[in-house]
Amino acid sequence: MLMNRRRRELEKAKRQAMRAAGRFNAELMDFIRPHVQPGITTGRLDELVREYTLDHGHVPACLNYQGFPKSCCTSVNEVICHGIPGPYVLKEGDIVNVDLTTIVQGWHGDQSETFLIGEVSAEARDLVQCAFDCLWAAIDVLKPNCRVADIGAAVVQIAHQRGYSVVRDYVGHGVGRRFHQDPTISHVPTPEGRRQRLAPGVTFTIEPMINAGVCDGVQDARDGWTVRTRDGRLSAQFEHTILMGNEGPEVLTLTRGGPQRGGWIE
Repeated sequence: MLMNRRRRELEKAKRQAMRAAGRFNAELMDFIRPHVQPGITTGRLDELVREYTLDHGHVPACLNYQGFPKSCCTSVNEVICHGIPGPYVLKEGDIVNVDLTTIVQGWHGDQSETFLIGEVSAEARDLVQCAFDCLWAAIDVLKPNCRVADIGAAVVQIAHQRGYSVVRDYVGHGVGRRFHQDPTISHVPTPEGRRQRLAPGVTFTIEPMINAGVCDGVQDARDGWTVRTRDGRLSAQFEHTILMGNEGPEVLTLTRGGPQRGGWIE
């Protein structure tokens, strides 16, 4: 009886801690949002992210994680993921994914958004909208003890209907005291995903990466991180951290100023 009560208390404390981590991470995204404009370098965005995080007593999870040299990822145009902030100046027509993860009192909040820089092409806008819609389609199929593969099925259905491909090599993941942990969240249905269930209490990310062309990526041999589309066409991504509640999913990284479920990318 006492052990069961203790387990319930620990589970409640974990959920509250993850809510706090997600809440700050969303606040950080809203802070950086007005700065993601033509003329700013991705390196300056990284500086702002780091300063804001440290000023609030938290830790940028990306900084020095497995050797990653910056506090966030900025993936521009054909970069699928893990873009390293630096001297690149954002210009009219670019799209850029800003991926933020923060450690708050030992717990991780993780999310990303793809931003439109000024006036972009119709191709770019449609791709970014598709990535956003794929994220929410995946969230909408979640229910306690559903299969991980349900996520991939929802993403693939929308992306393929619109003529895009879904990245297979980079996935969502469990998140908590560790940045990356079980379960693996593939954005395409897999045999493993058909076996895995998302039980109440698990926290994880959904982060579909949608490509305008082929699904394959190539890692930059020079920096060991940046992954670009093999054919050089555009890639877009959105990500949220999710808590599977007893009644259904709870999105922990909702922003106030960003695109809202069912809406259009501005």
